[in-house]
Amino acid sequence: MCRHVDLTGRRILDVGCGIGTYVRKFREFSPAVFGVDVDEERAGKAGQTLPNVLAAVGEALPFASDSFDMVFLHEVIEHVRDDRQTLAEAVRVTRPGGSVVVFAPNRLYPFETHGIYVSRRFIFGVIPFVNYLPDPLRNRLCPHARAYTWRGLQRLVKGLDVETTVHTYVYPGFDNIASRRAVLAKALRRVFYFAENTPLRALGLSHFWVVKKLESSARCVPQKP
Repeated sequence: MCRHVDLTGRRILDVGCGIGTYVRKFREFSPAVFGVDVDEERAGKAGQTLPNVLAAVGEALPFASDSFDMVFLHEVIEHVRDDRQTLAEAVRVTRPGGSVVVFAPNRLYPFETHGIYVSRRFIFGVIPFVNYLPDPLRNRLCPHARAYTWRGLQRLVKGLDVETTVHTYVYPGFDNIASRRAVLAKALRRVFYFAENTPLRALGLSHFWVVKKLESSARCVPQKP
């Protein structure tokens, strides 16, 4: 990510920060790092060891407009109540010229990683080909997590003063496998990271998307207290 967005000394916001894993990592680049999470317990746990962590929803961020150089949403928008409003809020609190960085599930990835519901029974695990089903059936099986096409992501920021500076796809890091079988994980990473540099990247696990807030967005806007 550092190849595309300068983090050094910047004001950074992690939306959906959980227990603060990325907040802690970003603080290696800047002391001005903030985090929010909808889960008060997780935000509270993060706040025990990190400053500037609050409980808040992505659809109503408790910050003034034009507050941050970079807003980060890692596998978040698929879970929020209103994904378009969440991105609109991320853009609002980003300064003109700043960036919103999004990782979001790819609809073309052959596996659904969030589990599925069959009737009232939840089946946990990595389920093949769910994302290839028609929307009504896919959403019935997986109502708790969205997956996006590139066109679907673009629709989320239609009408906002932003432009895409980076869009690609990434494959998983196989961290769970690495904890048990390091050699296998190393081999998988080698294969799939190579695929990220080929047309097969379109089948990757997640979109990696960077949008820049246009300088024309600098205007007088009401500031939140």
